[in-house]
Amino acid sequence: MAGKIETRLSELRIELPAATAPVANFVPCVQTGNLLYVSGQVTAFNGEIRHVGKVGENISLEEAVQAARVCALNVLSQARAFLGDLDRVVRIVQVQGFVNAVPDYRDHPKVVNGASDLFVEVFGDAGKHARFAVGVGSLPLGVSVEVAAVLEVK
Repeated sequence: MAGKIETRLSELRIELPAATAPVANFVPCVQTGNLLYVSGQVTAFNGEIRHVGKVGENISLEEAVQAARVCALNVLSQARAFLGDLDRVVRIVQVQGFVNAVPDYRDHPKVVNGASDLFVEVFGDAGKHARFAVGVGSLPLGVSVEVAAVLEVK
């Protein structure tokens, strides 16, 4: 029987991509106590790298918001693979957003809303979180956004 969160994902018609293996010397998730740290997730969806480019140059705000949403889907995918069940997530504690943008870009928070909005859609009030959104000069594989998160789990 599907859990509460899996049912919610289905109701929202949200498909989680397959959890991917790291491309460097790190693990996707580390749990300490009741906190699960999910490593930075990029804009890959089932092996396809999407949203490659620099926000404000060849990636629009709208596309960057979608890129952040894909990153958030990957955060959930990694959490599900690690925990076995997303119903173990008590709340999203913190979201860390990195935006590959031109130097004078100013809408980093709007970009990372793509991830934040997804977490609230899926978890309701438990999806509300602390966060930062920063601009960076480049990201792995040339993607436009990367998102990491800290989750409280049971």
